[in-house]
Amino acid sequence: MVKNESGFDRVARVILGAIALWAGLLPLGGSAGATLGLVVAVVGLVLLVTGLVGFCLIYRVLGFSTKP
Repeated sequence: MVKNESGFDRVARVILGAIALWAGLLPLGGSAGATLGLVVAVVGLVLLVTGLVGFCLIYRVLGFSTKP
């Protein structure tokens, strides 16, 4: 996996992913089984992981990269 995310992109994904994961599990009730909360939590988890790893599969499929 070749990194295809810039530093800003990675930081933004980690921050937004952490917020979405928290919001999906606690305020939106994902930990209690609420569908919207679970969806938001999964999206947050994906953002968090891709930000930490520096690789986005969607970018790869589209031939896009934010890394200079």
